[in-house]
Parts: sequence; C-alpha cells; structure tokens
Amino acid sequence: MRTQALVTVLALGALAGTAVTAGAQEGPIRIGLEAPLTGSLATLGDGMLKGAQLAVEQLNDSGGVLDRQIELVPIDDGGDKTIGVPAVEAAIAAGLDGVVGPYNSGVGIQTLPLYIAAGVMPIRLTSDISTSGLGYTLQPMTYQIAPVDAEALHEWIGATNVVILSDPTQNYSATIAKDVQTALGEMGVTVAGVIEIAPGAGDYTDAVAQALALSPDAIFGSVYSPEGAAIAVALHAADPDGAVACLLDYASFDQTYVDGAGDAASRCDVVGVPAPDDFLGSETYVEAYEGLHGSFPGAWSPYTYDSIRFLVAGMTGARSTEYAALEKVLDRIDGWVGWTGAVAIDGITGDRDPATVVVTSVQDLGDGPELHVDLDWAASVNAPF
Repeated sequence: MRTQALVTVLALGALAGTAVTAGAQEGPIRIGLEAPLTGSLATLGDGMLKGAQLAVEQLNDSGGVLDRQIELVPIDDGGDKTIGVPAVEAAIAAGLDGVVGPYNSGVGIQTLPLYIAAGVMPIRLTSDISTSGLGYTLQPMTYQIAPVDAEALHEWIGATNVVILSDPTQNYSATIAKDVQTALGEMGVTVAGVIEIAPGAGDYTDAVAQALALSPDAIFGSVYSPEGAAIAVALHAADPDGAVACLLDYASFDQTYVDGAGDAASRCDVVGVPAPDDFLGSETYVEAYEGLHGSFPGAWSPYTYDSIRFLVAGMTGARSTEYAALEKVLDRIDGWVGWTGAVAIDGITGDRDPATVVVTSVQDLGDGPELHVDLDWAASVNAPF
C-alpha cells in the first residue's frame, strides 16, 4: 500500500485508469466469507456469515456491482490453520473476486498471503499486528486494543496488582498478553504473574486458584470466548463476593461468552466493540437482519456486513475487481459510513483508524443478557454512548 491523501470513495471512479470496466465480464462476482463455521467458535462464525448474507442480499436487490450479481462463497476454516489453508486453496482454485475474513489471526497469518498471491483482495477480521498490511480491516488491531485493556485495568478498575491468564496457542491472545503486561508496567501496575492456559479444557478452577494465590486486585484474561466463559465460572465460584475484579480481552467478546458463562457472565467485563444495536443509527440494520434471519445479529455481524459493502464500494470506485485497482481506491477511503459508523483507512497498514474499541458489560435490555457498552466506562472516558 502507499501513503496517499484521503478522499471519499465517491470521487474515485476516474482513478482506475487500467481497471476492468463494469460489465466487461460475465457471471457473478464471487466474494468469499472465511470464518470458523465449525468448531468451538461456530456460533461466532454463523453470525459473521449471516451479516455477510444480509449485505449481499441488499446489494443484489439494488443491482449488484459492476452490472453483475454477487455470489457469497462460505469458506469454513474451523478457526484452525490446518483446516483453513486447504479450504482457502480450494476456494481460490474455484475462483474468487474478493474475500471477507478470516477472523482468527493464527489462521490469517497463513491464509491472507494465499489470497494476496492469487490477486484476491481480503477485507480481514484479524486483529493481530502480524496481519497489518495484508489487505484491509474495519476491526481494531492489537496495538489499538491493548491500550484500552491496560487503561481500563489501571484507570477505570483502579488495579495496582494484576494477574494475566493467557492462551499462548493463538497469535492474537499471546500478543495481547505481552502488550498489556508491558503497558501495565509502564503505568506502574504490578503484574504478579502470567499464567498460561490450554484452550478447550472447559474448567480452569486450578488456573484461577493459582491466580488468586498471588493476591491480585484484578485478573485479566487474554483468551477466546469459550475459555473466557470457563474462567468467569471458576472465578465466580472461588470469589463469589467479587473482591477481585475481572476483565477479559476482546477475543472473548461474543455472545458465546455470555451463554457459556451463564449466571457467572456478569462476573467479568469484556473489552470489545459496540453491540450491534449500540451503534448510532443501528435500528435499520438490526431490523433488516432480524427480518432476513429471524434472530438478533451476532457480535461480528455488523463487521462482516460492512466489510462486504466496503469491498463493493472499492469495486464500484475502481470499476474493477483487480487487486491493484482496488488498492488505489481503498487506500484513500475516508468518511465511508456503515453499520459500524464512519470509516477511515490508514493507507500504509490498511487498518481502520480510529478503531471502535470499548469496554462492555453483561446487561439485559429486554432480550436477555448480552454484552453492551458499559455506560460507566463510557462516561469515564467521554465516549459517545
């Protein structure tokens, strides 16, 4: 990518001088959706797929893109690179004009270069810094998330002694644990220990007991949602009065955490993004999603919805699906607005800046317990919620 002045996508059609013109090809435009559609994160992946399906249906109802309809191609990576790599290779061989995903950074490190080598533009949902520059993203990155984690622990919770529980098997969670530990140290907060856990264990009673033995005033979990839920359950049992605060990282932000933790879900706050109905003007999007799918959007449905439309906006501006032509357009986007708000892109990294990182808590606003922006946190940092 190149550093270029930012302009709106609506003015970019004339910039794609060598691009394929609209209508120059036949057949549908095939856009992949790579996600963990099976495995422990399948619920999360289902919400991702349904958000993309809504965007594609709406776009096709209004004429598609480049005078062609859009075909959405689900690509199941199972949240595992050994599943993801052959699935992506098969999808590329079958023909793709673009892709949204993947979600897991450990998978994306392997699959994103495959797309790029094939000339397929990815709009990724990975957050690990190792994936910066590999296509574009509307989601926050580790360097944008870790400061929110650390500031919430120190300035909002008021912690002075923290224990970190970390999943070392995932690039993202390992990076966050390291970055938060460094940030807390710079703030003068003691990190009494970093305890590594094995994902998929289902019961982290021993790890929580080990953490509590270090006398922290807060436990921070850099883990994915199934492990976050199990940690909340174990902590609720070991410390029912809530003497020790709990904050879980962005990787735990999903309804899977709430459902898995049950009555213990409110024991931990979770760094994440605004809930689908927390965004300003979200009513229309939520209503359309529920009308199509008969269910409330998943945590990442707004991001796959926006990612599809963002990619299509690039195709429209470039009048092409070619990687180089799309890059010229997407590098310059500023002020594009979707479900997740206004989007500006850093033309060097392809990352969204500023990012949409918030602290959430479990709340029941009438539809059962869900993660929503914590209004006390929002007031403490003057966030617009």
